[in-house]
Amino acid sequence: MIKEKRSHHCGELTKEQAGAQVVLCGWVSKRRDHGGLIFIDLRDRSGIVQVVADPDTAGSSFKIAEDIRNEYVIKVNGTVRLRDEATINENIATGAIEVVAAEIEVLNTAKTPPFYIQDGIDTDENLRLKYRYLDLRRPEMQKNIILRHKVTKLMRDFLDNNGFLEIETPMLCKSTPEGARDYLVPSRVNPGKFYALPQSPQIFKQLLMVSGFERYFQIARCFRDEDLRADRQPEFTQLDMEMSFVEVDDVLELMEGLISYIFEGALGKKLEVPFRRMTWDEAMDKYGSDKPDLRFDMPLYNVSEAIKGCSFQVFNSVVENGGQVKCINVKGYANIPRRELDGLVKFVGIYGAKGMAWLQFPEEGGVKSSIAKFFTDENIEALKKAAEVEPGDLLLFVADKPSVVAQSLGALRIEMAKRRDLIDPNALSFLWVVDFPMFEYNEEEKRYVAMHHPFTAPRDEDLSLLESDPGKVYAKAYDMVLNGTEIGGGSIRIHRRDVQKAVFSAIGLSDEEAASKFGFMMNAFTYGAPPHGGLAFGLDRMIMIMAQRDSIRDVIAFPKTQSASDLMTQAPDVVDDKQLRELHIKTSLLVKKEK
Repeated sequence: MIKEKRSHHCGELTKEQAGAQVVLCGWVSKRRDHGGLIFIDLRDRSGIVQVVADPDTAGSSFKIAEDIRNEYVIKVNGTVRLRDEATINENIATGAIEVVAAEIEVLNTAKTPPFYIQDGIDTDENLRLKYRYLDLRRPEMQKNIILRHKVTKLMRDFLDNNGFLEIETPMLCKSTPEGARDYLVPSRVNPGKFYALPQSPQIFKQLLMVSGFERYFQIARCFRDEDLRADRQPEFTQLDMEMSFVEVDDVLELMEGLISYIFEGALGKKLEVPFRRMTWDEAMDKYGSDKPDLRFDMPLYNVSEAIKGCSFQVFNSVVENGGQVKCINVKGYANIPRRELDGLVKFVGIYGAKGMAWLQFPEEGGVKSSIAKFFTDENIEALKKAAEVEPGDLLLFVADKPSVVAQSLGALRIEMAKRRDLIDPNALSFLWVVDFPMFEYNEEEKRYVAMHHPFTAPRDEDLSLLESDPGKVYAKAYDMVLNGTEIGGGSIRIHRRDVQKAVFSAIGLSDEEAASKFGFMMNAFTYGAPPHGGLAFGLDRMIMIMAQRDSIRDVIAFPKTQSASDLMTQAPDVVDDKQLRELHIKTSLLVKKEK
């Protein structure tokens, strides 16, 4: 048994420590038997170092080294020495040194893991999630979680230095299902009544402004019972903040400072501020998305005017019925294979487009397309001017109502950028999208709904439209977009009871419904609510982009699957009838507990 305590971490050893005695603890990443010598790659959170077991120096511990297997937990007492120049491993930070073992102690044995504990493994994600505690041993996963820690610490430091207070808000709240579905929690002591887990701390942070705290933040857990995607989880984390006596510019400038501080501190990358700003209308018109990826240039061109007078009835009928014809210009791709064009027609169909047309402009001149015959020379020249066409370019068209054109062409823009390798994975393109519409019309419910949430303040100049024409009201709302992903969003909030009442009315809430759901908040506004605004950053999404991962599951220690299940703990699960009776709950489904 080695009496000395651990003196160093594996990945921290350097050439300067050559000759020093060290005591290390960790997991066996790899063991290699080279006849008279045994080499062990010892791993802990800090990294990997090579341990050498020599029968001349290890004594009785050499036999222990012979019996060691991968993922055994061991303790090593040894001496640091420089490697021969020919054996230096440039792939690891400790590659210039090794530790010659004098004593080895097995702290615990291990079964053979179901997958290799190393980076870049090609293993089914469900298997990784089932054995998440093993998956998290892999260096790349540990790096992601360590990055997450660094980012949250930087957030706290910056906000503390700027006068913010970290205040916790309740996890058991009142259900107000005006957005995503709530997760409900039954109350045992209040039979038949339920709490809801918070979708966000929105209401409470506004009440904190009424309380006079002026600057609040919280790294908050939030819950939404909604359909999942790669960047969605039923429980997620956001940096939530609110501040009093601010306007839009105040919030945006402070948040640019925060993000710059985080990226420089965590990644060593200095950002250019101020970030670009773009109105929602401009983003939708130019890129077909309210979160455009600006790492590459491929705007949408409205060519409805340029095609006037052509004999192509598909385009003409769309324009006559209030639709639009738009295209993207894929530079230098006039020679696109026909099979790829046919595939793109199917691609835009996923997003609601009934078809896609194209014009090819070969390097040698002229126009190639089955629809070219429907256009006059004037039409072609107008199209070339409108879409900035050069020899070798390809125009891809969608003609439909504006929403379909935006969605399908916006997605096609991203797809073509990927196929043409136009996206720099190391680039960071920040954008503020501002001046969102206050409402959007829900065809199913036949009413307006809040585009963000009903506590967002309308622009002052649009207040008079709340009652007469809600569809024309714009909001003091803003989203921060990074590389085509929304990483944060917020707004200046409503602080006047009369305005809040008008917004509730615009989304179809009666006075009685508003009082039932939000009466406490409306009442608070009568006691001197200050002007205030804020923002919330999706921490998981931000870390995902910073770590250059494709899924937020790779930056969350214990995530759920896309079906909202925890494969490791087998949650959710059925509960005993006794528990249900105590909660006064009776289920309509018969579910057997899996063995």
